[in-house]
Amino acid sequence: MLNAFFEPKSVAVIGASNDPEKLGHAVVKNLIDSGYGKERKVFPINLNAKEVLGQLAYPTVLDVPEPIDLAVIVIPYPHVPEALRTCGEKGIPAVIVISAGFREAGKEGLEREIELISIAEEFDLRLIGPNCLGVIDTFTPINASFSAGMPPSGPLAFMSQSGALGTAVLDIALSGKLGLSRFVSLGNKADVDEIDLLNAWAEDEHSKVIMIYTEGMANGQEFIRAARKSARKKPIVAIKSGVTQAGSRAVASHTGSLAGSEQAYQAAFNQAGVLRAETMESLFDIALALGYQPEMTGDRVAIVTNAGGPGILATDSLEHSGLRLARFENETIKKLEQYLPDAASAANPVDVLGDARADRYKFALEAVISDPNVNAILVVLTPQAMTEIEATAKAVGSVANSSNKAILACFMGEKQVQVGIDILQTYNVPNYPFPERAAQAFRSMAEYHRIRSRPEPEYVEFNVDRQSVEEVFKKVRSEGRASVGDAETRQILKAFNLRIPRSQIAENPDEAVEIAQEIGYPVVLKIASPDILHKTDVGGVKVGLQNQTDVRDAFELMVYRAQRYVPEAHIWGCLVQEMVPSGGLEVLVGMNRDPQFGPLVTFGLGGIYVETLKDVTFRVAPFSRLEAEQMLSEIRAYALLDGVRGQPEVDKDAIVDTLLRIGQLVQDFPDIVELDINPLVVYPRGQGAIALDMRVVLNK
Repeated sequence: MLNAFFEPKSVAVIGASNDPEKLGHAVVKNLIDSGYGKERKVFPINLNAKEVLGQLAYPTVLDVPEPIDLAVIVIPYPHVPEALRTCGEKGIPAVIVISAGFREAGKEGLEREIELISIAEEFDLRLIGPNCLGVIDTFTPINASFSAGMPPSGPLAFMSQSGALGTAVLDIALSGKLGLSRFVSLGNKADVDEIDLLNAWAEDEHSKVIMIYTEGMANGQEFIRAARKSARKKPIVAIKSGVTQAGSRAVASHTGSLAGSEQAYQAAFNQAGVLRAETMESLFDIALALGYQPEMTGDRVAIVTNAGGPGILATDSLEHSGLRLARFENETIKKLEQYLPDAASAANPVDVLGDARADRYKFALEAVISDPNVNAILVVLTPQAMTEIEATAKAVGSVANSSNKAILACFMGEKQVQVGIDILQTYNVPNYPFPERAAQAFRSMAEYHRIRSRPEPEYVEFNVDRQSVEEVFKKVRSEGRASVGDAETRQILKAFNLRIPRSQIAENPDEAVEIAQEIGYPVVLKIASPDILHKTDVGGVKVGLQNQTDVRDAFELMVYRAQRYVPEAHIWGCLVQEMVPSGGLEVLVGMNRDPQFGPLVTFGLGGIYVETLKDVTFRVAPFSRLEAEQMLSEIRAYALLDGVRGQPEVDKDAIVDTLLRIGQLVQDFPDIVELDINPLVVYPRGQGAIALDMRVVLNK
């Protein structure tokens, strides 16, 4: 049904006007100027006018004697619901509501927007907006917006939650720097959202790259599924604003303090195969490279330059971006050496020297691009006395258009190189003013090739004891608690077949001694309270207790401290726990439930330093075994897992297994909003891991 927004056979503009100062006039004018009205019909809707801009006008859409595929509403917000209802009665399948005054205007506006949603559902019509700029398709063509003009056609489809940002993007396109296929200002997203457009644009033959500007997503899990499917067909480049403010709240767990909107979006985009842009500049840089150049099938890049310094800068930029300098075949080097001056460099980067004219550039490019070890070329040019800027740009464009390998240009400078940049643009070769930006574009191109090569995720489901967990949560709820105590979390871990040390709660020192003797010395003592999550903060953990006296003294002191520092806490006693074998590495496995994406599982170094070092990585559950394995390699301290200074490699399989089981736990029980296993002690390969402590917080 979304085709009605982009390829309608007729359009009605409700609020059409002959007054150039009104948006209703701009929308009708844009429709006519875009060429839409030449073969298709535009129906201005105005209660008083007989015609608008030469088009016969009607009082309402119900008065139009022909079918209408798309309606654009541009009237004051109090009248929008009635107008939308008449669209439904007319049988119009798609409506754009440009009018503002809804959700963004407060409580009353939200109520008006809910009314629009109800009407749309009643008549089974699709709605874009309200509070939006409109819709453009440059291939139909149609400009159903109040933008300042019609952008040139091209391979880039752009959706934006911000109308104002959309106008800026359109202005950039009008300058000739972007070619757009489709443009949608989503506004308040009362109905159509990013997910709908992803599904539709994945099948659009004119859209080679999908660009997204978003401020938030209501259904993160569905977005991941839609984006993962679409990304296999074409690249998706997205920028998310507002990541530093959203999702902030008081948290009790380590994971809760580490996780936030930024981490959730980063993990979600990663899993979905969405290329993340940090700035609007990088959004365009990446999209231009992907939209106008062939797919990059590897990460080996060649540099051809007429200046040594910029060549070194380009080399550094590529390597910093995780790319490799291509190693040429001997045949390529010999070919270059035979043609280039003696002072030139035939190795990568290829320095054709400052006196290089266009023919020298072209020979070097043709020799390098035919090398099987080269996946892409960066052409660097600085304007020197002998440089033929125009001819060199044509040579670059000619080689690029006759090759199936990506070529990006870096014509450095401003005034003198502009003529060359303009020529490159006619050949669809993106130019970047500095090597760093070109390197970022290449990195995204290489990353997209890896995304397309990924196997479909396979999710593991373990045979677990869900009933035991349900009983724990039922008891916690019955007591009016949100925090789950130590003994209760042990039941959860056991139900999901995670290894835990032997332990038991003692209500008094005598019981503690009895349990310790049964377990066998040495033992660990921990304060047992559902209200004390960070035990070490109140002296609530004592390890290496060797005898009865140690246990009694530790018990009494621990309870005293807990009652003094947290007087409102309910103290169950102390947990007596076996001392686990030494020699393990402490790691953290946790979860924080994100408002948009759901369970955000984390992994990193554990112990008391986790919040200081913040060496952690995230995934949105569900995730596959391969994605869990990737989490291990993403932390900075990955070398510790492999073993350093004679230490053995840890049991990575045990960590992956724990991550997958916790991922299943937090999906099976959406009441869990925060969870930490800290530490999870991991032993050498083949010896498994033990969860020493777990904190669980339920929603209130």
